Amino acid sequence: MNALLKTTGFNTAEFLADMAVQALIDEVNLTPKPALVDQRGSGAHDDLSLELMELSAQCLFPMFKAMAEAAELHGDVCTALREDIGQLGRYGEHRMLQVTQGVNTHRGAIWSIGLVVTSAALTLLNQQRCTVEGLCKTASELARIEDQFVPKQLHTHGQQARQKFGVNGAKQQAQQGFPVITQYGLAQLHRSRVRGIPESLARLDALLAMMGQLTDTCVIHRAGLEGLHKMQVGAQHVLALGGCSTAQGQQRLSQLEQDLLAIRASAGGAADLLATLLFLDSIEKHHWKSS
Repeated sequence: MNALLKTTGFNTAEFLADMAVQALIDEVNLTPKPALVDQRGSGAHDDLSLELMELSAQCLFPMFKAMAEAAELHGDVCTALREDIGQLGRYGEHRMLQVTQGVNTHRGAIWSIGLVVTSAALTLLNQQRCTVEGLCKTASELARIEDQFVPKQLHTHGQQARQKFGVNGAKQQAQQGFPVITQYGLAQLHRSRVRGIPESLARLDALLAMMGQLTDTCVIHRAGLEGLHKMQVGAQHVLALGGCSTAQGQQRLSQLEQDLLAIRASAGGAADLLATLLFLDSIEKHHWKSS
């Protein structure tokens, strides 16, 4: 077992759940995110706040812990594990909606972070090295297993957008091993860190890299394909101007926010993937330090 986990005083499942909740809290507090909830306010949302998002994140700790424990119980990727974490995810979503009084704060993150928490638990159990790419690969194997117990009547905004516009969403992103994270978000995070800019700006650059590539069904639901195009092009333009650490990049970021607020578009899918990336990055860094 990883030396860090031996010295934290937590068991593996508690450690991973703690890291997952922290990733969600770090994501929502990252500021300034264009048209998303952050320390300045609610962005393009009328029903969300920083406090509500933090409360929602904290209530998901038992779910993430139970997912990690399920991984330890089964020991490998299998149908039974996929069905167990699916059931736990639906329980976590039910608990989230109770806490938020019906507001969807973290449905997408329950899916993506739930998969990588499970993947991390399996990896640590088998005494393998935790890397972002390796964890995403295991998560994709889990995501490709069909869960026969998924309610047939469930119709989320993401599902509606996929059906209407014929685009891929969070399910396909996970089944492919989160390519927007591994190829764009992670790569940009590393590039920005090499430049020596503050960590918060490097994380904003990583968010923009994913916004520039992701077919974000949250944006499509609110603003259609035209809104998606506006988000992608605007995010790419910020990075082309040097990212969030340059004066020109900051000006373009501010314009992107105004453009998205005008059409009430919120890149919720990209925000979920940023939280997922922050979890993966933290696990990888802690594992290297403790090896």
